[in-house]
Amino acid sequence: MINKKILITGGCGFIGHHFVEHIFRKTKWAIFIIDKLSYASNGLERLRDIGILESPRIKIFTTDLINPISEGIAKELGDINYIVHMAAETHIDNSIKHPVDVIRNNVMSTVNILEYARGCKTLERFFYFSTDEVYGCAPDDIAYKETDRHNPTNPYSSSKSAGEQFCVAYENTYKLPIIMVNVMNAFGERQHVEKFIPKCIKYILEDRLIPIHSDTSCTKAGTRFYIHARNIASAVLFLIKNGKIGELYHITGEKEVSNLEMAQFIAGVLGKELKYELVNFHSERPGHDLRYSLDGTKLFSLGWSLPVNFEHSLRNTIKWTLENIKWLEE
Repeated sequence: MINKKILITGGCGFIGHHFVEHIFRKTKWAIFIIDKLSYASNGLERLRDIGILESPRIKIFTTDLINPISEGIAKELGDINYIVHMAAETHIDNSIKHPVDVIRNNVMSTVNILEYARGCKTLERFFYFSTDEVYGCAPDDIAYKETDRHNPTNPYSSSKSAGEQFCVAYENTYKLPIIMVNVMNAFGERQHVEKFIPKCIKYILEDRLIPIHSDTSCTKAGTRFYIHARNIASAVLFLIKNGKIGELYHITGEKEVSNLEMAQFIAGVLGKELKYELVNFHSERPGHDLRYSLDGTKLFSLGWSLPVNFEHSLRNTIKWTLENIKWLEE
């Protein structure tokens, strides 16, 4: 029995489609998707690839949230119980090259979906997806908590920080039932080849030199906490059921891995030689941080745990990509 309706923005994107699939498999809810189908979405191919595109439980509206949701779409959506706002431009390089476009997209899409949410009389939860990058670079011994200050260092992270503040304002002013999450570096099947892990797979298979983000001395590789997109999906569904309105939660990865260690692991699974060069990205990519780190204690203390561990997830993702090589096409 379909007893709930969920609206997911950016549901054709990378993390979005994993979340759509998780909700589809784990609930009986009706799923509504809003996506502008930009280059990053690859059309509807992700939903087609997982075999749920034709389900009567899935309805997709192709519209750009830089504009308000139209009366017609609002009528088709009907009474929504949950909104999960994932839609965003996420590529840091694009935000550095075209900051106004990325800021306008990420801020106005958030404001417009908040405005739509104001009119949802049946709304139980509104989730805003943010990033670990809003806190800025983390020193080696620091993992930022939910109460720590923001210090965004590039236009992308500043746009996500601004979105968080608009959510706080709409919760305070209009009493919207908002929960926010900050997520770390996601990986998994069907990720766009511009991202580090699929790019590494592609470059190693093609015997190409991989530039590794490092410090200014080009001796220390940058690090990230990686988490599979399905684990993120699991955490959000858990919070829909168990999270407290007005709270912020960090969804964290299992272990910290340097970019060089990641490339070495991928090369090992592929059985290929790794050709790499440590590169000072700051010279051409100002505002790019060497390390991000979040403290996930608050979410774990509620009883959530990672369904699948990091190395198992990563190894499976690499092997899946080898069997589905079309996802490495640029």
